[in-house]
Amino acid sequence: MSWNGPGSGPWGGGQGPWGHGPAGGGPPTFDLEEMLRRGQDRFRRLLPGGAGGGRSIIVIILLGCFVWGVSGFYRVQTDEQGVVMIFGRHVDNVGPGLHYNLPSPVGTVYKPKVTIENQIEIGYRSEQRGRFASPRDVSEESLMLTGDENTVDIDFTVIWDVKDAAAFLFNIRDPGNTVRVAAESVMREVIGQTPIQVAMTEGRDVIEQRSLEILQRLLDQYQAGIRIKRVQLAKVDPPAEVVDAFHDVQRAKADRERLRNEAEAYRNSIIPTARGEAERLVQEAQAYREEVVNRAQGDASRFLAVLSAYATNRDVTERRLYYETLEGLLHGASGKIVVDGVGTHGVLPYLPLTEINRGVSRLPTQHVGERNGALLPSRGGQAGDGGR
Repeated sequence: MSWNGPGSGPWGGGQGPWGHGPAGGGPPTFDLEEMLRRGQDRFRRLLPGGAGGGRSIIVIILLGCFVWGVSGFYRVQTDEQGVVMIFGRHVDNVGPGLHYNLPSPVGTVYKPKVTIENQIEIGYRSEQRGRFASPRDVSEESLMLTGDENTVDIDFTVIWDVKDAAAFLFNIRDPGNTVRVAAESVMREVIGQTPIQVAMTEGRDVIEQRSLEILQRLLDQYQAGIRIKRVQLAKVDPPAEVVDAFHDVQRAKADRERLRNEAEAYRNSIIPTARGEAERLVQEAQAYREEVVNRAQGDASRFLAVLSAYATNRDVTERRLYYETLEGLLHGASGKIVVDGVGTHGVLPYLPLTEINRGVSRLPTQHVGERNGALLPSRGGQAGDGGR
């Protein structure tokens, strides 16, 4: 079917698709003034008062400007910070409360949450399985080299929030990933300067504090507008493949340290005792020396005094020395009988008078006994022939 003949074409009637003009006689013509006139007529019909509503147009325009201006009021919540933009340029940061800014499209206000604590897990991911959350290890993040060239498996968490909303919005594209990569890099640096034994025992607090300081300094260099609040170590262990051997080594080191401490304690207990004993012996020797010297000096002084007295009065000094000598010999002696002129007056050279006095005093007065074939006289009686 041909559409080139008169009265033909897909719209019929020899007209174009808009219902006027020939279908094949060139492009259609538009009357701009007619279209504007029709639009004005329709607009006047919508206004109150009909065609004479020129003042109404002004009122509507003023009303629209008022509504547009009033829409610039906004409220910033307590956990937000307002970032004020004018023509796409940052002009101010505002705190919580009611504020005003030029409405869109002239002005824009962003209100990011700045008090919410965000958490980044590095070395593991918490996965919810039913009612319990089980961590999934990420070995490419957790395996690190220590300062003594050992490998350690570290899981840790970084807690951060926003301290500068404008820098946070416009200076970094992906805040979470930025914090993750920076924290992993900083932790590798700190662990690379720490021995494995220190990292697993008493050095955890030091590692957390150093990591926080270095990470905060790095993010400040990026002007990320992020504040690191805490770095928490969740796990510091040797790799699972060598954990048993590592524990054996650590037990051996602990035993070595224990034995060394016991030896140190024994040495610390023996050496002071020996030094005290030596000091005591030295002091006793010094005291003995002083005692001997003082005694010798006293004896010498006494001898010189006796010599001087002997030179003055010889007889008296000799008798005094004799008496002093006897006093020294007989001092403390009891029951001694001294007989001058032994062998005279019928006194035998051996006569145990003391024993006889003690033994005979216990015999009856009139008793006469016989001992070894000899008669013993009674106390106070006459001795028999055998007693003479």
